Amino acid sequence: MAFEDLLHKDWYNILDSKSTDSLTEIKQKYQKLVLLYHPDKQNTDVPAGEVEKRVQRFMEIDQAWKILGNEERRREYDLQQRESMLANTCPVEAQVHLEDMSWNNDDQCYTFLCRCGGHYILSGNEAEDISFISCNTCSLTIEILHYC
Repeated sequence: MAFEDLLHKDWYNILDSKSTDSLTEIKQKYQKLVLLYHPDKQNTDVPAGEVEKRVQRFMEIDQAWKILGNEERRREYDLQQRESMLANTCPVEAQVHLEDMSWNNDDQCYTFLCRCGGHYILSGNEAEDISFISCNTCSLTIEILHYC
């Protein structure tokens, strides 16, 4: 499966969970689904087409766990989902180079003034992963450009 395909699937939905669920809750849902769809747990009288669907579902469940069960992969997935949602739903006001944003040492974040008077805020540890940021007071978004 291509990396792009991994980002476009709703892994939370596959595990019947939500992005707000704890790792323990996600693990419990994963374990329940694995028992339900594991190929070794299937009845022998299931039609061949149904067996294929169940094996495919099992593989999706396993892939979802590999992404959501790992804190770093889950964080990256959540950031990509957030970025995608912002890019598709919010008006983009401007493109701003990360280097043009102000660095705040106390809060360890970058800020940029919005035309409404609010701020675009990007934490330092998200700086390389995020491409779109919403204003903290209005619905505008900026695209962060990174120098290569």
